[in-house]
Amino acid sequence: MEVSPLLWTLTVALIVGMLAFDFFFHARTPHVPGLRESAVWSAAYVGIALVFGLFVWAVAGGDFAGQYYAGYLTEKALSVDNLFVFLIIMASFAVPRQYQEEVLLFGIAFSLVARTGLILVGAGLIDAFAWIFYLFGAILLVTAGSTLKGAIAPAEDEGDSAVIRLVRRIFRTSAGYDGNKLFTRVDGHRVMTPMLLVMIAIGGTDLLFALDSIPAIFGLTQETYLVFTAVAFSLLGLKQLYFLIDGLLDRLIYLSYGLSAILAFIAVKLGLHALHENNLPFVNDGEPVHVVEVTTQLSLGVIVGVLVVTVLASLLSRRGRAMAVIAATESLSERYLALGEDADAAHRQAIRQRLARQLERMPTVPDDLKEDLIADKRHFLDLLDRVHDTGLDTSRALPPRPRTGHP
Repeated sequence: MEVSPLLWTLTVALIVGMLAFDFFFHARTPHVPGLRESAVWSAAYVGIALVFGLFVWAVAGGDFAGQYYAGYLTEKALSVDNLFVFLIIMASFAVPRQYQEEVLLFGIAFSLVARTGLILVGAGLIDAFAWIFYLFGAILLVTAGSTLKGAIAPAEDEGDSAVIRLVRRIFRTSAGYDGNKLFTRVDGHRVMTPMLLVMIAIGGTDLLFALDSIPAIFGLTQETYLVFTAVAFSLLGLKQLYFLIDGLLDRLIYLSYGLSAILAFIAVKLGLHALHENNLPFVNDGEPVHVVEVTTQLSLGVIVGVLVVTVLASLLSRRGRAMAVIAATESLSERYLALGEDADAAHRQAIRQRLARQLERMPTVPDDLKEDLIADKRHFLDLLDRVHDTGLDTSRALPPRPRTGHP
C-alpha cells in the first residue's frame, strides 16, 4: 500500500487534533460525563473509525480495508478488556469520579505514543527479519494462555505494584488528593499526590498491554499505515466508552475467553505466514514452506463471530447471567468499601445504588451456581458482612456458608 508523506501528515494531524479536542473541550474541565454525553461521543468516535475504513477502501481497495477493519475490531476488543484493569486501578486509588476523565486521557495519550514507537520497531524488524513472525506468534500464544487464566497484567488489585511501592519509598506522597494536581504541599514540603501515582500505574499498564497488542495487529496486516491508524482509532473514544459501559463491564464475563480465542487464532495465522516466508536454515533447509495462508476475509469473519458469540454468551446464558451478578456484586462491594471519606457524594451514591440492585438480584442465582462460581467464598461473605454494616441489606444475598467439617 503506497502512502504519501502528505497523507501521513494529514492522518497524524487528524489524530492529534482529536486528542487535543478531547482534552480542551472535555477533560480540562473536571466533570462526570452523563450517559447521553458518553453515548453521543462514543458513537461519534466509532463512526469516524468506520468512515476511515471506507476511505481506505476507496483509495486502496477492499482487501486493505478488510485488514484495517480486522485490526480495528481486534484492538478495540483488547482496549475494552483493558478498561477492566483501569477500573480496578482507579477504584483502588479511589480516584474522584470527576477526575477520572483526565486520568483516562493521559492513559490514552501515553498508550498511543508507546504503541507508535513499538509499531515503528515492529515494522523495522519485519522488514529486516522474516523470522520475527515466529516470535510474534509465540508472544500471542503466551498472551492467549494468560488471558484465558485471567492473568493479564497487572494482576495486583490494589494498584500496589512494585513500581508504585518503589515510588512511595523514594518520594514523599500525600495521603489524599488535592484536586487534579500532581504535586501538593504537606507541612511545607512538595510531595506527590495519588493522582500522579495512579497515572504511573496506568502508564505501566498501558506499556504491558502494548507489548501484547502490537504483535496481534501485525498478525492481521503488515501495512504500517493500517497498523497505526487501526491502533489509534481504537484508542480514541476509549474514555467515553469507559463511562458508557462502566456498568456493563461486569457483565462481559466471557470476554477474556473470546480474546484468548482471537489471539490464539492470530498466533496460528502468524505461524502459517512465518512458514510461508521462512528463511531459517533449520526449517525446511531455509526454504519457504508451502502452507495455506489465512485470508483477510476469514480473519475478519472469525474476529466478528467470536466477539458476537462472547457477548451473547455473557449476556444471555444461564451461567453467564449468574456469573455477571456474582462478579458485579463482588466488584461493586470492593469499590464501595474502598471509597474514602472524601469521596464524591454523587459517585458514592451511584455505586451504592448499583450495588443495591445487584444485591436484589443475588437471590435469583441458584445455590448450586453460587457454590460453583464464587471462587473465594470466605472473602465474598466477608465483603457482604462489611457491606451490611454500612446499612445495605445483604441477608438475602448470602450464599450457603462454607462447610467446616463439624456436625
